[in-house]
Amino acid sequence: MHPIVLSLLLGLTAAAANVFGGAIIVQKHWERSYLRYFVALGAGFMLATAIVEVFPASLELRGKDAAYLVLVGYLIVHFFEHTVTPHFHFGEETHKDQFVHTHKGYSVLIGLTIHTFFDGIAITSGFLVSNWLGWIIFFAIFLHKIPEGFTITSVMLASGRSRGVAWGASVLLGAATFAGVLTMAVFRREVSFGLPLSAGVTIYVAASDLIPEVNREPGIKMALVVFLGVGCMFLLDRLFHVH
Repeated sequence: MHPIVLSLLLGLTAAAANVFGGAIIVQKHWERSYLRYFVALGAGFMLATAIVEVFPASLELRGKDAAYLVLVGYLIVHFFEHTVTPHFHFGEETHKDQFVHTHKGYSVLIGLTIHTFFDGIAITSGFLVSNWLGWIIFFAIFLHKIPEGFTITSVMLASGRSRGVAWGASVLLGAATFAGVLTMAVFRREVSFGLPLSAGVTIYVAASDLIPEVNREPGIKMALVVFLGVGCMFLLDRLFHVH
């Protein structure tokens, strides 16, 4: 299958996971506690993928300049999360009193939309380099897509929005993901920019957003799930990656 076609199909899958995550919240009787394990597993898998797979591939494409683009990608998310959405952390949607003003719900939505757009950039960039890199990036992104939809829907509900508007926010995140896939498909010749930028975004989300939330959980269970995520990436690398 052509890498662009595969990117589009998997981009739709990742977008659907955002929407499904939102549906978990608007349906009252879903069990939510297991989402913490998605967060921990996704954090380990994303961090390992970005550092071990995406960053080296970026260096091969652009040389030392790739390192600067990784830093730019990291700082893009930092900028939006700490200026447009000041004091937002991935897990704060559980603290209802933190989001009592409508504008906060929408500012968080803006920050997460930027992030999910780069998720789509990463998926297509990976497949433009190799099928292996595309698949490993997709799995890394997919693992945190459901918690992402869970997060934005919870935030919107906590800021006083209706269930319909809250679920619509998760649909917007899915649309942003697919928009990133389409953007990179159109500008495929710029993959040497898109891949390192997405690496920086992925490192930020894993290390600065997800890992701190895992660390807030008591005991070692959640921390071990992070290591499991890293181990899954290495296992896939050994079993399926032809070096």
